[in-house]
Amino acid sequence: QVQLGESGGGLVQAGGSLRLSCAASGSGFSTSAMGWFRQAPGKEREFVAAISWNGQITNYADSVKGRFTISRDNAKKTVYLQMNSLNSEDTAVYYCNVGPSTLVIKRGDFASWGQGTQVTVSS
Repeated sequence: QVQLGESGGGLVQAGGSLRLSCAASGSGFSTSAMGWFRQAPGKEREFVAAISWNGQITNYADSVKGRFTISRDNAKKTVYLQMNSLNSEDTAVYYCNVGPSTLVIKRGDFASWGQGTQVTVSS
């Protein structure tokens, strides 16, 4: 079973960049798809990006395409989310999660979530 911990959030000005990290422990990371989600105040949690176990398949929400990049380092058991051209609508708590495929990841139907990492974009 994989345990996850998100980090890298913070306060950034509009137009700036941040890189989030999701570190995994336990077994199964290198054979699992990974994904990022976010939840803004008063809104439902939403899918942001997903990556297959080998990094060859990536999926993005339309709202972040061209601005965010998901990547992974299986040797470090870490998945990243590079976020560029941030705007106020990106303000949210960001979470990562694990699943058997990017399709499953996108459904976002997980029994548990970590604490996430807060991203705040000031305008």
